[in-house]
Amino acid sequence: MKNLIILFLAIGLFSCSNSSSPSADVAKAETPAKEVEPENYTEISWKKMNNIEALVAKNPKKILVDVYTDWCGPCKMMDKNTFTDTMVIKQISKNFHAVKFNAEGPNPVKFQGKEYANPNYKPNVRGRNGRHQLSNFFQVPGYPTLVVMDENMQILGQIVGYKQPQQLSAELARYFN
Repeated sequence: MKNLIILFLAIGLFSCSNSSSPSADVAKAETPAKEVEPENYTEISWKKMNNIEALVAKNPKKILVDVYTDWCGPCKMMDKNTFTDTMVIKQISKNFHAVKFNAEGPNPVKFQGKEYANPNYKPNVRGRNGRHQLSNFFQVPGYPTLVVMDENMQILGQIVGYKQPQQLSAELARYFN
């Protein structure tokens, strides 16, 4: 048994000493470090609409805007059932900048050099509220709506209504390069 342990230790030391040869170190030094995205996505990293243009300038990717409202039941189901699915998380995270946008929220949004607001927003209203001008720009027909844009902020299409993970995955796949 003692000889077996010594044999495994010797093999381990031998393999470690060979994997770090000087020629391998030179090759590593000459190869520029490449920024690698993690493959083990655990959740979608949702961004704000105001930040999206700077993000795309820094890291060109398509944009997926989840247009929702606080009162929308199917929107909440998408958050709970679809956007927590590992396949959907990976697909969105690898291929898109993901943005959450409240279609009836009070916050002004700067987008493509223009400011959009919600002039009819009423602070203490439960349920439906004023429609944000950016929702009109996106021509949102209902909630939830996912707006897909290219790297130049041009709208490529929309995915309207509640989607189960497999349904959303299939629809998103149409927008991959």
